[in-house]
Amino acid sequence: MTAPAAQRTTERPSLWRNREFFALWSSQVVSTLGAQISGTAMPLLMLATTNSPSDAGIVGAAGTLPYLVAHLPAGPLVDRWNRRRILLISELCAGLALSTVPIAVWLGRVTVAHLAVVAFVQGVCFVFFGLAERAALPKIVPAALLPTAIAHNEARSRGAALAGPPLGGMLFGIDRAVPFLADALSYAVACIGLLFIRSDLQNQTTAPSESLWRATTAGLRWVWRHPLIRAAILLIAAGNLVFQALTLTLVVLAQHHGATSTTIGTMLGIYSGGGLIGALAASRLHRHFTPRTVIIGVNWIWAALLPLFAFTTSPLLIGAIGAACAFIGPLWNVVIISYATVLVPNELLGRVTSAAMTLSWGVMPVASLGAGYLLTTLGPVGSVFVLATVMLVTAVVATASPAVRHAPPLPPWTDAGRTAH
Repeated sequence: MTAPAAQRTTERPSLWRNREFFALWSSQVVSTLGAQISGTAMPLLMLATTNSPSDAGIVGAAGTLPYLVAHLPAGPLVDRWNRRRILLISELCAGLALSTVPIAVWLGRVTVAHLAVVAFVQGVCFVFFGLAERAALPKIVPAALLPTAIAHNEARSRGAALAGPPLGGMLFGIDRAVPFLADALSYAVACIGLLFIRSDLQNQTTAPSESLWRATTAGLRWVWRHPLIRAAILLIAAGNLVFQALTLTLVVLAQHHGATSTTIGTMLGIYSGGGLIGALAASRLHRHFTPRTVIIGVNWIWAALLPLFAFTTSPLLIGAIGAACAFIGPLWNVVIISYATVLVPNELLGRVTSAAMTLSWGVMPVASLGAGYLLTTLGPVGSVFVLATVMLVTAVVATASPAVRHAPPLPPWTDAGRTAH
């Protein structure tokens, strides 16, 4: 009679039996899909209203500006304020801002300034929600399941990126207001889901309070003092620089080979599909590789794959190569985020994450400008070779980095789960 009980105590805990994680994850499936739908429709609305790509670019820039300017101050605020309240208010404010768009469409009052403000508010809410969610995750998920939870979050984002754009385009064709109504509804559903989270998401600390400026820079100071995290973030920034520029480059490359907009959409769908499959696989694959192998190996695989884009004229094959690149991205994310979650004290997690996001995502506007310059001066094939060269240099730097080469393994998650439960 004791054997079954002993067997039960050694079973790995199930993530899907965690009611609060399921509430958070499922609500964000809906919200993230809605954001992808409205994100696809936003430039379409701008182009249909003003017929100006530059106006669409202004709205797009307004939506990404918070990634650069809001992450650092948001970090200490996430560590100080009630994280559960931040999650709810972020979804509520984003939904309210977004709901003004269909009203403007019905009244015929769509303007660049209005859509730019809406996009900026959504971007700020995204920053606060993302930081609060990542800092709260260790409070609702046991350490043994953190990599799996992070991988499921990756799958959530990748799946929305795969399904959202076609849905956004289809709903926009029905009526210009429909995609924004759908997204507003998704925010409402997400708020309801978040109400099921009852745990205390704060880290209790007796450390004395510090000024907002010192708290804001605390994340940067912590990152700088830890060579492995510092190296990983700089490598991520280099990868983001390349792949942000690569997206526009591949679109122009496909057009250069005569692809239609429908074919380009299919190509990008294949690309996103690779990321979704990779996210689903990452929850298992991460156990079979050391962090050093992942950090070095992923960069070398990207360095090997990128030149292949220049040697094909088929948009579908371009999408397949992109899918291979996207497939290994989630494995990198799971390992790095798991590392940071383990190493960073929870009371600093929001600030360190905000510093990391500022450093790694702040390169994206530069990447977009750089892609435009490269495409104008060198054309799509030449731009691919430049980006491949940058990726090659990044792989060499990753291999030569002492912090990466001597990276310790992640904790034995499975064993931790067995002993804890």
